[in-house]
Amino acid sequence: MAYMVNDDCLACGICNAARVCPNGAITEGDEIAVVDPSRCTECVGANPAPVCIPDCPAQAVMLDPAYQESREELLAKWRSLHPGEEPKLFS
Repeated sequence: MAYMVNDDCLACGICNAARVCPNGAITEGDEIAVVDPSRCTECVGANPAPVCIPDCPAQAVMLDPAYQESREELLAKWRSLHPGEEPKLFS
């Protein structure tokens, strides 16, 4: 699944893609941060766990049930976003 940001978002900018998201999936929206599900891999390929969740002071990041993907699908998405790079694989 991709992640999403709920209405609890404070629009504080901490989760800005340049600072936190390894895939550039998070941008600042008009009122809250927005996650691009086509770029969110739940950090599969980059980190052992999603980095946006612990960085959110409002705890506004949650799984988006509209985007259910297997680990293999998330890894394939990561590879398409990072051509020529090798993913970091964690168990």
